[in-house]
Amino acid sequence: MKPFKILALGDICGPEATKFLCKRLWSIRKEYGVDMVVANGENSAEPNGIDKDGATALFESGVDVITTGNHVYRKSSVFSYLDDEENIIRPLNFPSANPGHGSVVAKINGVRVLCMNVMGSAYMDASSCPFDAVEKELMRRQGEYDFALLDIHAESTGEKKAIAYYFSDKIAVCFGTHTHVQTNDAQLLDEKCAYVTDLGMCGAIDSVLGVKKEAVIHKMKTKMLSRFDFATGKMCIEGAVFSVNTDTWRGISCENIKITGELK
Repeated sequence: MKPFKILALGDICGPEATKFLCKRLWSIRKEYGVDMVVANGENSAEPNGIDKDGATALFESGVDVITTGNHVYRKSSVFSYLDDEENIIRPLNFPSANPGHGSVVAKINGVRVLCMNVMGSAYMDASSCPFDAVEKELMRRQGEYDFALLDIHAESTGEKKAIAYYFSDKIAVCFGTHTHVQTNDAQLLDEKCAYVTDLGMCGAIDSVLGVKKEAVIHKMKTKMLSRFDFATGKMCIEGAVFSVNTDTWRGISCENIKITGELK
């Protein structure tokens, strides 16, 4: 049994981080022997959100599926693109009439992977229950996929883990995004679901969550509006490599990764 390996990458913070990732991604794919790459791109554009140019660059550089979150609709110019491009997905528990799709079945090397995106309800503006949204999508897609993967875009670590445990018998790979802070808890839930609470980010190390630290400090100290520009300088690529058993379609391992370097 040769496992199916997925590289999942945390929130990409700005155009400079996108460029850094695009330059490195094919070599990272080769180094870790991954079959598929999933990346959260909801912050890949300036000053926020996602745009067509950035998404196209990510796809051309080796990303197979782009997940998003609460910032997906920051740029109205991308709405029609979200409808047309199936491999960018937005949270399932947004209203069904919203632009884009909440899931996609990606066909990679003969394997059918159901990729889903859901937004947490704790401290966030989710429009419906994330548990119900995922449950309904699994039923709707029944028979279309070999195993399922879920990006839980949420603030609460407890909510992420609760969702993953609830679906551990139905979803092989679960990971969290949104906090931009990588968690050191890669594990198997119930010996079936490969899981990490948050993948972290792809962005500038000398920053606050990828943003220029001075701007964040100013806002926190003064409570005044402050322009949140993405930071530059030495970059990191954070995420995790997940392995899935191709006989049982269960998760079998999860390993955090962190790669640093300069954008030159």
